[in-house]
Amino acid sequence: MLTFNKNYFVFTILIFFTEVLIALYVNDAFVRPYLGDVLVVVLIYCFLKSFLKLPVLPVAVFVLLFAFSIELLQFLNIVEKLHLENSRIAKTVVGTTFSWMDLLTYIVGVAIVIVVEQQGFKKDIRSVA
Repeated sequence: MLTFNKNYFVFTILIFFTEVLIALYVNDAFVRPYLGDVLVVVLIYCFLKSFLKLPVLPVAVFVLLFAFSIELLQFLNIVEKLHLENSRIAKTVVGTTFSWMDLLTYIVGVAIVIVVEQQGFKKDIRSVA
């Protein structure tokens, strides 16, 4: 179950740096709010697959549920309820603004992962890779 997959790890690093560049230098109405959210679920997926030898579909579903959970915490204003509104780390990790559109972007990101895994590598998405 535990492994190290350097290909997924390289993708993790590349997507992470892409996300950092988006956060630092892009302030538009599409890339930052939508493409960034699509990429974040791909980033989490690649990170998990870097270290876990698990089938594609369960990891993809877990990532989607995790992303939805974070969005739910935003909906519940958890940062404010925990009195962490002055914490940059809490506001960055959890976020502060709920958006229905974010849920859609997470679904798109996970769908991209599943399609790429299935089509790009011509394998059964339930198999371990």
